[in-house]
Amino acid sequence: MSRIRVPRTGPGRPRTRPLAVLADRAYSSRAIRSHLRRRGIRAVIPQPSDQIGHRLRRGRQGGRPPGFDREVSKQRNTIERCINRLKQWRGLATRTDKLAVAYQAALHLAAILTWTRR
Repeated sequence: MSRIRVPRTGPGRPRTRPLAVLADRAYSSRAIRSHLRRRGIRAVIPQPSDQIGHRLRRGRQGGRPPGFDREVSKQRNTIERCINRLKQWRGLATRTDKLAVAYQAALHLAAILTWTRR
């Protein structure tokens, strides 16, 4: 989250706080949601069925369900397809690189190769 940079349309430095974070059910923990809430970022994360059951079982003490925008969540499909296309490159799919810098370089190279083929 600390490396997020959202470029501005006009002059000025890039924003480091996106409007919303789209994630899948694996990132629906209380810690992640509270971190995003503290930073003022809207979380568009569906709740897993077990978390829904736990909350409902607690009754009033379980609190209200977190907000979820289904239409915004549908935009994740574009991102998922892009990631799956990048993962077709074996070096990215297996994560054999030991250093994060090498993995990031491989990611940039795969993106450039994918972009030039189109």
